[in-house]
Amino acid sequence: MTSNAPESIVSTSTPPREDTSGNGVVPTLPELVALRQAVAGRRPAQRGRFGVSGHALSPLRGRGMEYAESREYVAGDDARHIDWRLTARTGRAHTKLFQAERERLSLIVADTSPSLYFGTRVRFKSVQAARAGAVAAWAAVRDGDRIAALRGSQREAPIPPAAGPRGALRVLDALVRWYARPPEDDAGLGVALDHAQRLLRPGSRLVVLADPASIAALPAQRWPALAHHHEVIVLLLTDPLEVAPPKASLPFLGGSSVDMARDAHRIDVDLSVAAQRQAWRNEFGRPLEAALAQLPARGVRVQALSTQAESASWLPLLGRNRPLVA
Repeated sequence: MTSNAPESIVSTSTPPREDTSGNGVVPTLPELVALRQAVAGRRPAQRGRFGVSGHALSPLRGRGMEYAESREYVAGDDARHIDWRLTARTGRAHTKLFQAERERLSLIVADTSPSLYFGTRVRFKSVQAARAGAVAAWAAVRDGDRIAALRGSQREAPIPPAAGPRGALRVLDALVRWYARPPEDDAGLGVALDHAQRLLRPGSRLVVLADPASIAALPAQRWPALAHHHEVIVLLLTDPLEVAPPKASLPFLGGSSVDMARDAHRIDVDLSVAAQRQAWRNEFGRPLEAALAQLPARGVRVQALSTQAESASWLPLLGRNRPLVA
C-alpha cells in the first residue's frame, strides 16, 4: 500500500537477500538469526574511544551530564527539569534537555493481539512482526545498543537489557515464543507501552510492532511525550487481503483461538456488496490510514509492513531526523 504520509519510506537500494526458510505460519529461530545479514551493511553507531561502554555523546536528546537545550514543556516531561529562567522570560513553561552519555537502550515492544496471527501472502502478520523485531535487534547490535523486549502481559516480565549477540538472541527467543501462537494472557498494546515507559530512559530507541487496530485503540496523546524523549518507530503489520480485498464472496473459518478444530465454523463475507465492503474498510483500512497520517504529526516514524514485503525494508527509518511535532 502506498501512503502519502511524510514518514513513508520507499527504498531504492538492493538489500541483502533475506532468509525464507521458515514456513510462514510460525517464526523459527534460525530464520530470525539469519536476518542479521539484512543489517550487515549498516553504518555502525559512533563510539567513544573506550569502545561501546565508553562515553560517546548521543545525537539524541536525553537526560545525562551535559545540558543541551531547552524547549517548551509537554505533558509527560519531568517537572524537576523545568527551565525556570526561560519560563519566566517567555511566559510559557520550558524544560531542559541534556546530552546523553551512555550506552543507548533499544526496546522492542511486541503487540500480541490475536488479529496478528493471520496471513494470506508469504507469511502470517505475526511471523512478519517477529522478523521485523529480529531486524531491530540486529540493528541494535550493529549500533552498539543494549537490547530489551516486552509484550502486553501482567505476568511475564520484560526481556532485560543486554548488549551484543547474546542480548539479541534472548530477544529473538522471546519473539519466537510470543509469535508462535496468541498468548492467553495478552493484555493489549496499551499495557505494553505502560511497561515500556517504566523501562525506557531518555535517548532510547523504541520500536513498536503492532496491528493498526491496536494503534487505533490507543489515545493519541500518549505519543508526543514518548517521541520528545526517544527515537520512536512504529511498524504497522498488514496483509494484502486486508488492504485490497477482491470484490467477491470470501469464506473464513471462525472459532476459538484456543481450539479451532473443535469450535470452527464457516463464515462467508460477500465483498461484492457495497455495505460489506465499507464495513471491511472501516475495520482494516481506516485504522491503517489514520496511523500513517497522524503518527508523524506526533513525532513518530511509521511505516506499513506487509506480509509480502522484505522484513528489513523499514531500516531506512533508523537514525533519521525526527518529524516536526504539531
